[in-house]
Amino acid sequence: MGCHCSKLTACCWDTQFKGSILEAPDVENEGGNQVDLPVFREYTLDQLRFATSGFAVENIVSEHGEKAPNIVYKGKLENQRRIAVKRFNRMAWPDARQFLEEARSVGQLRNRRLANLLGCCCEGDERLLVAEYMPNDTLAKHLFHWETQPMKWAMRLRVVLHLAEALEYCTIKGRALYHDLNAYRVLFDDDGNPRLSCFGLMKNSRDGKSYSTNLAFTPPEYLRTGRVTPESVIYSFGTLLLDLLSGKHIPPSHVSF
Repeated sequence: MGCHCSKLTACCWDTQFKGSILEAPDVENEGGNQVDLPVFREYTLDQLRFATSGFAVENIVSEHGEKAPNIVYKGKLENQRRIAVKRFNRMAWPDARQFLEEARSVGQLRNRRLANLLGCCCEGDERLLVAEYMPNDTLAKHLFHWETQPMKWAMRLRVVLHLAEALEYCTIKGRALYHDLNAYRVLFDDDGNPRLSCFGLMKNSRDGKSYSTNLAFTPPEYLRTGRVTPESVIYSFGTLLLDLLSGKHIPPSHVSF
């Protein structure tokens, strides 16, 4: 009986929450953009292994699963804080110092529009990032793969506003470049608010060049230069606007002006 009631309650909550994603939370009750989070820190590999149950397959939350070059796991620290752990391919960051400098720089950012970076781990060949866990899927899931009804216009506009504010904050803080800006990088928190993943702020580079891992969203000039520029970010933001307007993913190669 107790188990049945728990499942029923969870089901009702899930249905209610999905409604808040499809529509929009109350703007008036949101408060300011600053967040109360611990300072950026370094974690040990053992701590993150414990938090993710040994990097268990069932804890993988990234879109491409366990065979992806960089895998994101959900986990929980000893203080019960829920986290997302991104484990990079061993060849992505051969320079430990470069990785730590980049992670610490991104880790200084703190804003309610971001899924903020909490820490990192750099042991041997291992390179991992630790961020706030966003439990309610990606914009891509809610926009392209909805099962009951499409996302309401109020929420689509809210996503645009929050994304623009996140990018503006990052630019003001000297992090104007965002890599792989797409619908998979926008996440929803416990309250149904859209947030921009901090993972895309990492340079993710072996030799100082920035590279994209999803060519479907890549601006044309990237194919020539191999570098992300502020103009590239604006271009990617435009493709996201088209996605939000149409409710369908439209790769840049299929866009005509």
